Order: sequence, then C-alpha cells, then structure tokens
Amino acid sequence: MSSTLRALVVAVLSCVCLLVGVPAASAADDDPPVVGYDVSHPQCHVPLPDRPAFGIVGVNGGRATRPNPCLTEQLAWAAEATGAVRGQPALQLYVNTANPGQVLDLVHTWPLAGDSPYGHCDGANDEACSWRYGWLRAYLDVEAFFAPAAERAGVDPDPAAHRWWLDVETMNTWQYGSPAARARNRAALEGMAAYLGSRGAEVGLYSTAQQWGRIIGDVPRDSALYGLDSWLAGGGTPAGARATCRRAPLVGGGEVVMAQYVEDRLDHNHPCD
Repeated sequence: MSSTLRALVVAVLSCVCLLVGVPAASAADDDPPVVGYDVSHPQCHVPLPDRPAFGIVGVNGGRATRPNPCLTEQLAWAAEATGAVRGQPALQLYVNTANPGQVLDLVHTWPLAGDSPYGHCDGANDEACSWRYGWLRAYLDVEAFFAPAAERAGVDPDPAAHRWWLDVETMNTWQYGSPAARARNRAALEGMAAYLGSRGAEVGLYSTAQQWGRIIGDVPRDSALYGLDSWLAGGGTPAGARATCRRAPLVGGGEVVMAQYVEDRLDHNHPCD
C-alpha cells in the first residue's frame, strides 16, 4: 500500500470512529491499562503484568502473623504502576486480619495488658484485648513487615503515603456463633484501623457481604470502622465486577470504590466510578 493511500485510509477510519463514538485505534493503543491487580505470597516469583494502572500488595503471607516472603519484589513491581485511574493510588497495600481469642491458650500473640477504648486488657477474651490484638497486628504489619521491605524496594516506608485495606475472610481465625463474638471481631478490626489511622494512613475494608456478615455483622455509627470505603470481592468476570460496584458497601457511610474478579489465575480489580 502506498503512503498516500495508507494516509487516506487512516483519515477515513478516524472519521468513521468519530462519527460512531469509537476512539481511533492509534489512540486506544497508547492508552494505559485501567485495571489494577492485587498480589501476595501466592504470586511469589511469578511474572506480573507490566505497567498496571495500580497494584495492591499483600503485606502478609496468608496469616495475620506472617510476612509475605516476596513483599520487597512485589512492592517494587507496584511502584511501577501508572496511576492512571483517578482516585486509585498507584501503590496500595492490604493486610490479613484475625481474632484468635477463642483459642488464646493455643497462640502466643494474644495481648496480656494494655489500654483500649473498651477498657483495660488483662489477657481475657474480651473486646478490650481484641482491640489490643488488632492494634499490635497493625503495628507489626507496618514496623516489622512493611517498612523494612519498602526501604529495600525504594518505596516510601511511611504508612501515611499509602492506602491500606483490612482483608476480612473466613480463611483466617475468627470468633463465631454469637453477637458477642462478632463484637470482639469488630473490636480487633477497630484496633487495626486505629493504629493505621494514628500513623496517618487511609484505611479501607476488603471482603464479601457474606463473609463480612458472618465475621463482623452490622457496624454501629460510633465504630471506628463506620464510614470506611469498601473493596468487594466475588465479581467473577469484568461484567460481574461492574455489577459488584453497585452493591451496598460493607459499612454505612462508606462507598464501594473497587471490585475484584479473577482472570487468568490473577486477581484483577475494577475501579468503581
């Protein structure tokens, strides 16, 4: 095809695209991706997508007390995200959460003392110690796991520089069976949110409505969790994720800002408008 004819074809196609409301192919090819990805220990040493719009990195290794062994390299990957989606920071973080108070005799991480909004913790399985447990988990997430890895990756180690998501799933250790158990679980999350908030970090909540209802239940207005935004799982497909964006947030006062779906064995995340 001659250069003159090629130019004529491109011009005609561009006009057609404008008339029907479709962007020209050359412009679309240059646009950055608008999907984000979340990764953690299951993606250790696995090739990850180049230049995602945003990347969400799991600080833990599947349990609230374990570090992600590939945290440094995954933070470096997420630091290369384009940040092309308004309202979605290029680098975000999530942490596993838990409350093992019902089996506190089997764990060595349960707090034995400390103050909380629920009173003084004396080592019992109550809301005060649940809150302290969450506070300590978040403290270790930041100081022992994230900050050293961030410095090695060349990422800002200040927790205030990033958005943090509290990952609430039944696969972790929780208390079940009563409103009192759910209240203790909620206190643990409040402790985590309180520590992160004390460091100036933005905090959100990740779960599904079913898991959240079983673990936490309704959140009152006076809770530190009330008003936090939601990242919802369970979309299944891009279309399913878009539909998930229209669901109710996990807590009152917040908004659904992101929906997750799985494609090619990798978690994708659709930003909600």
